[in-house]
Amino acid sequence: MEQLFNDIQKQIAEKMGDTVSLTDEDYGQLEALINGEDQYPVTFPCVLISIPETIWENLKGNLQHGKTTVTVRLAFDCYDDTHYGSTQEQHAAERMHLAARLNRALHGWQFDGCATVLVRRASRQFSLPGGIKVYEMEYTTTEADESQNNES
Repeated sequence: MEQLFNDIQKQIAEKMGDTVSLTDEDYGQLEALINGEDQYPVTFPCVLISIPETIWENLKGNLQHGKTTVTVRLAFDCYDDTHYGSTQEQHAAERMHLAARLNRALHGWQFDGCATVLVRRASRQFSLPGGIKVYEMEYTTTEADESQNNES
């Protein structure tokens, strides 16, 4: 699992490093901002990665295949007035373009240790208080694991 996270983080840094200021594990940084909690500082735009679930299936022996869910959130601190006629309308389109670029960096990519490529399963956009806009994408992949039983 740690290899998958590290590979995703590296892929995003290599493909998006010139346009995002932070790529990190998602441990609730955006929610902490909303609640005014002390937390590690977040800079924008940022990409936050989580691997919330793997559903394992036993094959033979100690071999298992797991269907893993990966969630990636691209977040912006929006200060622009993007209403029609404001002369800043392009900022909304630029955010959407960056979200599409992030998807192109991940969808169809096969990471070390994964039996299948990342496939986008769902995407959504939402806003958080304080002018935070989030583009969230959920991917699935399959990985293999062989556990060794070391009991004596």
